[in-house]
Amino acid sequence: MAEIKTERLCHVYSVGTPFEKAAIEGIDLTLPQGQLIGVIGHTGSGKSTFIQHLNALLQPTSGAVLCGSEDINKDKFTRKAIRFKVGLVFQYPEYQLFEETVYKDIAFGPRNMGLDEADIDRRVRSAAAFVGLTEAMLDKSPFELSGGQKRRVAIAGVIAMEPRVLVLDEPTAGLDPRGRDDILARIQDYHRAKHASVVLVSHNLCQSLRVAGRVALLAEGRLQQLSAPEALYESGALDRAFGVRVRRVETEGGWQYYCEEPPEGGVHNG
Repeated sequence: MAEIKTERLCHVYSVGTPFEKAAIEGIDLTLPQGQLIGVIGHTGSGKSTFIQHLNALLQPTSGAVLCGSEDINKDKFTRKAIRFKVGLVFQYPEYQLFEETVYKDIAFGPRNMGLDEADIDRRVRSAAAFVGLTEAMLDKSPFELSGGQKRRVAIAGVIAMEPRVLVLDEPTAGLDPRGRDDILARIQDYHRAKHASVVLVSHNLCQSLRVAGRVALLAEGRLQQLSAPEALYESGALDRAFGVRVRRVETEGGWQYYCEEPPEGGVHNG
């Protein structure tokens, strides 16, 4: 699959009404194949609106989203096709579970792709293993599971479609530290094993800096900076944007980032 990029992407809600509001404005961003990009910013910075354009769930007010050279919004058939290639996991996706068993919930996406039963079964079991669900859990009702396990089922349902781009909106929100770290590690495993592109939206500033190859900083609907975590750190943009001191420590596993104090506005320590 070719890289995805946005060109002067804008989205305005409630156009022509007293409630008209520009959520994102003029965003130019390229997502190369196989890269993990973190998207950070305060609440209301446009992060969720931006990512919903990547699989044509939202359509631009102006500008374009391209897969290679093709506009993903050129017609309804192209929009439908891109949703199998770009998988989107919403914030608190466990609230969207609805099937009677975990297996059926994970199988829902692949079945809509028109795959045969053997391929569906392979994908369900592979996706379940990726997120840490046991075989025994597949026959359970998802509503019998813990909150963290439900989160894994919801993520597995998107992974089972084997998207070339995996987009996650706050996948660790509300989880305890152990659950958060495990989910992140499994997302990274998927990224490496499938050579998939990953877009990770997070309020957790240091979490994004630790796992992403590049980080996009959004503020007031605009892309302020897109760079490697090291460059973002050295530019001082993090201190200016979030009013928090970020420490960087070199370890055997690479750079680790630590926020000195919890800032306001929804971005916190990792």
